[in-house]
Amino acid sequence: MDDTITRVVADMENDSCCAFALIHVFQMAQKASHNGNGTTSPVASNWTPTVYPTIANPPLPAEGAGNQTFDNRILYSAVAGIPFVITVALRWNLWLYPVVALVTALPILATTLYYSSKYAPRYNNKVNLPEHPIEEYITIRDPVLKSLYNGRNKIPMETFFEAYFDDKIDLNGDALHILESRHDWAAFQFTLGQFQFFLTQWIPETLWHSKKQDEDQVREHYDRGDDFYEWFLGPRMIYTSGIISDQHKRETLEEIQDNKLDLVCQKIQLKKGERHLDIGCGWGTLVAHAAKNFGTDSTGITLGVNQTEFGTNRIKEYGVPATQARIKTMDYRDIPRRPRYNKITCLEMAEHVGIRKFQEFLLQVRDMLEDDGLFFLQIAGLRKTWQYEDFIWGLFMAKYVFPGADASMPLAWVLDQLEYAGFEVHNVDTIGVHYSGTLWRWYLNWMQNKDKVVAAYGKRWFRIWEIFLAWSTIISRQGSATCYQIVVHKNANAFDRAGLICKRLIPKDWKN
Repeated sequence: MDDTITRVVADMENDSCCAFALIHVFQMAQKASHNGNGTTSPVASNWTPTVYPTIANPPLPAEGAGNQTFDNRILYSAVAGIPFVITVALRWNLWLYPVVALVTALPILATTLYYSSKYAPRYNNKVNLPEHPIEEYITIRDPVLKSLYNGRNKIPMETFFEAYFDDKIDLNGDALHILESRHDWAAFQFTLGQFQFFLTQWIPETLWHSKKQDEDQVREHYDRGDDFYEWFLGPRMIYTSGIISDQHKRETLEEIQDNKLDLVCQKIQLKKGERHLDIGCGWGTLVAHAAKNFGTDSTGITLGVNQTEFGTNRIKEYGVPATQARIKTMDYRDIPRRPRYNKITCLEMAEHVGIRKFQEFLLQVRDMLEDDGLFFLQIAGLRKTWQYEDFIWGLFMAKYVFPGADASMPLAWVLDQLEYAGFEVHNVDTIGVHYSGTLWRWYLNWMQNKDKVVAAYGKRWFRIWEIFLAWSTIISRQGSATCYQIVVHKNANAFDRAGLICKRLIPKDWKN
């Protein structure tokens, strides 16, 4: 193992940041492999540490409790049985039972989830936790919290990050490295604060999704300041996953984003003169790239005022005339449906459309697309084989980072929605590990710009994004949340399917 690490680091001698991070990860792995009496034991019985230079390699990929340990029969019995017991005990007429069941369903669900998340054992427990005291990872400065969480008393994850944002807790080192060992010091149990957020904010936002709500959320988020985003996105200003071309070499953030831009354009076979629409275009880099390099007539749509200005300037910087590419501040529901577009792209914006509006959105896209056109959808989603950490992370993201992005669903749900809207799926790629590599690079940028961020926006905003980027690097690497690239076309008999045959189905092109 040591020889492998030496070889990989030597290959990266021109990238000191990556080499430092990789060495630190393996120092942590070696540290985690020591038990309490100082002797060395395997980190995992059936797991070999990875040494890829392009991602943040996991030193302690422990599994958590989730649907593998959750018994639906207990939940169903509680939801059905407790209202019946209440009805009989109070000697009410049985016709009141459905009313009691309806009223008590949510509290019973919340109680069941709370206790199951608190007491359920970890599943498939192959990774040995080092079992270090919590003080080794974090310093709790709040006396009340310190009296509750010390030694091996784990702190609930939501309690930790809220206290960290409020400057009641400090990290004893790098955030990413500490979070890699989170199962050793944090508990993934639901808290009252999360139930309150879910009931009072997440559910109403999911049910509503008005134009005003979406506009307020986008502008509060993306019009915060371009400097805020540039400090982690870098000069490309692309807030979506990049694409790693080779896991055995270290590519820069700009290289993997350029890979993604070219891949998107190639997947939908962009051609000169085609009308291209990018829904949720962000800072307009894909629009400018497509127009410059593929000769398209591209239009980008965003609700962000700052993004519109930035994207318009970017188009000019790329030497593309305003008659060929443009960015418009507009709600997606207000996009003119005629004339139609040859190609439509939507990268990590559809999550914000919402579950309730998703089918309506897809029908609109289908109506705006030419009969022989292609639609590229890049969308983030959670896994069906969930762990409690997945939901706790998701609620954190909904509260602090991407409010209103409730259509982050498992792949099966997205594909079903696409097919129901009249699309045929041409291909699907899961790019979660690419997203992890992208987030890791964003995290490194953010940490390098810490002083600038704190001076301009304060310590709290810095810490929120520090946790977001570090935790999400892990989440997307381990599959809790992932991202899909989906290419679809109208499911019509006359569609030229043979024209989509490409090298991705040639066996030799799948070799590593």
